[in-house]
Amino acid sequence: MNFFADEGLDFPLVDLLRQKLYRVIYAAEEMPGASDDYILQKAVQENCILITKDKDFGEMVIRRNILSIGVVLIRIEKLNLPENCLLVANFIAKYEPELSNSFTVIQEDKIRIRKL
Repeated sequence: MNFFADEGLDFPLVDLLRQKLYRVIYAAEEMPGASDDYILQKAVQENCILITKDKDFGEMVIRRNILSIGVVLIRIEKLNLPENCLLVANFIAKYEPELSNSFTVIQEDKIRIRKL
């Protein structure tokens, strides 16, 4: 599975996913300062599911119906960074087949997957 990590995502999560042998393109490395529209377009071109903390992508793919391979929105605020990274990586491993063509929200206490 391929992922495109938005610039606002913490690098330790990107690194952990790469260690688990996922292909992860990181906007902070490849295209710092790129617009949300461009990031979503590049994720589609690269056949990647977008991972982000930016709620604007929900507006884009759900309300504006902009094409995406899938979006994972991370809404975790209470956990420390290592716990956050581990929770997200474990979720991705467990629900990997369901992430494509879905808008997924990860929170500390619940996970929601909505097919696009």
